[in-house]
Amino acid sequence: MLPSASDGVLVAAPPSLHRQGLLATLHDAWPTLALTLTPDAAQLPALLRQQAFALLILDGSLSGPQLPELLDTLRRARSQQPMLVLTGQRLPPSMRQALQCHVALLPRHTTPQEVIAAVRPWLNGASGGSISPVSSFPARHHAPPTPFSRRELEVLRLVVDDHCNQEIAEQLCLSVRTVESHRRALLQKTGARTLVGLVVQAMREGWVAA
Repeated sequence: MLPSASDGVLVAAPPSLHRQGLLATLHDAWPTLALTLTPDAAQLPALLRQQAFALLILDGSLSGPQLPELLDTLRRARSQQPMLVLTGQRLPPSMRQALQCHVALLPRHTTPQEVIAAVRPWLNGASGGSISPVSSFPARHHAPPTPFSRRELEVLRLVVDDHCNQEIAEQLCLSVRTVESHRRALLQKTGARTLVGLVVQAMREGWVAA
């Protein structure tokens, strides 16, 4: 049975640039889809007891190592709730195998086409209208107007992960001033006006796909 339009999607993720990109992807494909947001994993059981959603999209970073325990709690709150968990690249194999038995998994840095393909079975008909075809999205790894250098791409990946300049500098063994220079170059090469715009564009184009 297809979910009703009132079900919508519950997105549980920290208020980050990555979440902005995810929401933009969902809105582009399903403009009328109702989205409920929470940055607090502790709120999820109560939200699920209040209503059923067409889909719960959970950023695994919200609960960290306690993710299996959180999923058990959510299953007790609403046993039939469809869930898609966005995972990091370094998820332990044992945890990944255990989670796959209960929920659908998708890497956090994936392309819009893959996001749409993953959620489409649950959202088909949930928006009360037709679904935008996946082909309407830019092709994966579509090149930026001006090619990125290897270092700029490394900085971009960390920007999407919401690392500040100091953290990026430490991880890449650069000065903060150099990181700032790379960020300015990224904005200039893409034509983005803000970091949010840069991240949304990067996710749409597949520049940070895992």
